[in-house]
Amino acid sequence: MSKPFHFYTEYNLPLLLGIKSSNIRNLLENIRTVPDASIYYHTHRFLQQHHFLVPEPPNDFAYWIRNVLNLTELGEATASINIASLNNINDVRQKLIKTIEDYSSKDSSQANCVKGTEFQFMSCKTFCLPLDCHAKDLNEFAEQLESISINTFYYHIFETQLRLGKNKNDFADWFETLGYHELAKRVSSLDPYTTTLNGLREDILTLIKTYGSKSIK
Repeated sequence: MSKPFHFYTEYNLPLLLGIKSSNIRNLLENIRTVPDASIYYHTHRFLQQHHFLVPEPPNDFAYWIRNVLNLTELGEATASINIASLNNINDVRQKLIKTIEDYSSKDSSQANCVKGTEFQFMSCKTFCLPLDCHAKDLNEFAEQLESISINTFYYHIFETQLRLGKNKNDFADWFETLGYHELAKRVSSLDPYTTTLNGLREDILTLIKTYGSKSIK
């Protein structure tokens, strides 16, 4: 018999690292060396803070490159990085590095931003807390999924997969243990970056109703 699904939530404490960049070369150097938590913070914080917006705002790097340095081409390239196709934070870091390197090989200009508008690298300390909330089967899971907070939903979709290096989100992983392989596959294939978090929640609930009612194979 499979184990019940236990829900967790998270709280983030933003941290100022005291590292800043004034041009593309320096930004690239800092992206290479800052902690994983900083890369994660600057590419994902909008998802949690602006979960009702479609499309989501760009990541912090893209916003600064485009709106402060006025490098539209590089800003668009950085904003269009398909994070959903990447397995962990190191892959995100390497994709950012390659995108900026490719641009710099074509345009070596290194204009500094206006003083006071430097890119300030942030990080965050994440606290994960268990909730008095669990599900033994799909019906109970669907009931809980409808009522959990955005922080809890975000944790199980993003945190454990990207930051802990799992190959699928927590929900899909648990569906596999129940034997609902098609449901797990469908949930894993959803792109969480092209809809709101509440929209993604509704998509998963719809899939549960569609594939959860079918016999386990």
